[in-house]
Amino acid sequence: MSSDHEHHDHPGQSLRRRKPLAGLRVLDLSRILAGPLATMWMADLGAEVIKLEHPAHGDETRRWGPPFVGGESAYFLAVNRGKRGVALNLTSAEGRRALRKLIATSDVLLHNFLPNVAGRLGLDYKSMRAVNPRIVYVSVSGFPPGPHASEPGFDALIQALGGLMAVTGEGERPLKVGVAIVDVLTAWAALCGTLAALLERSQSGEGQEVPLTLVECSAAALTNVSQDFLLTGREPKRRGTAHPHIAPYQAFPTTDGLLMLAVATDAQFARLCETLGRPDLARDHRFADNPSRVAHRDALVTLLSQEFSTRTRAECVAALKAAAIPAGPVNTLQELFGDTGLTGRLLVEVDHPTAGRYLSVGCPLPQAWPPSSIPPPRLGEHTEQVLCQR
Repeated sequence: MSSDHEHHDHPGQSLRRRKPLAGLRVLDLSRILAGPLATMWMADLGAEVIKLEHPAHGDETRRWGPPFVGGESAYFLAVNRGKRGVALNLTSAEGRRALRKLIATSDVLLHNFLPNVAGRLGLDYKSMRAVNPRIVYVSVSGFPPGPHASEPGFDALIQALGGLMAVTGEGERPLKVGVAIVDVLTAWAALCGTLAALLERSQSGEGQEVPLTLVECSAAALTNVSQDFLLTGREPKRRGTAHPHIAPYQAFPTTDGLLMLAVATDAQFARLCETLGRPDLARDHRFADNPSRVAHRDALVTLLSQEFSTRTRAECVAALKAAAIPAGPVNTLQELFGDTGLTGRLLVEVDHPTAGRYLSVGCPLPQAWPPSSIPPPRLGEHTEQVLCQR
């Protein structure tokens, strides 16, 4: 059952190890991003992942573009590597019978149907447990039980409802994060929950339900900001690139681009002032320690902006790094993926029958388990092969 038949050497890898999920089968009934991303990471960790789609239209992201390459959307290619594709109509009795046979031989089932849809299709946990008591049943929905439970959850909406837009943007203008960050956070939670349930199953022999919601993952991601509010009742301010509790910790314009500065300690601040030729700032009582710098943030930012505005970004980065001060450019994607010191271990080469050979991003877990290079499946590509497999 395992997809761990394919091992590819990866940059920096000298030892080949058995992947931790080798021998496990995962049924991916999810669409869009959170579920497919989680199951792709499971494939990278060695699981055999079978992606089930409706034979007429498949995963919606197959049509989310441009860009399209070889008839495939970049969105779909991004989160479905390493899987085999099966097309089943779950509204038909025949499709549900085929699914139940797959469930009987699977270890994990992940879906993102609305609760009422899962029940109508007979895909609720109680029904699935009756087929396979060892199944780890992961469900991703927008909202927990309650007044919003039947509402669909989409990332931009959840960023608004789940608190992220309360702290993202500047002043009165909220912004969403530039990627579907709640989906990505939920994918990590789904992977973590699956691994925890599999570990518990190894001791008890029983599967369990792992219910996840987008809005709870969004709220949980607020961490220190939410704790600030829960202690004080004060609404946070949107500060752009700045940090609510640390200063100076934000982006500054230079003569040729933005520099990100992340000064987290008083010692780092003292070195910053020396590097800029302004040791007097470290002696200024307004900036003596971090609470003082936060209290006088505007004055400090004005003074530092004057210093950075006359220097090039490269000049600043070189000087600050030499002084062990956390700083760097605000990269474009060309700069990010062009720097092998940042992303060289993360990339995997995929050879797709229609999209051709391209680079994709693997799971950022230990490189002892290189990511799968199996291309994302075409709609229903492996249906006969999987359903006839014993």
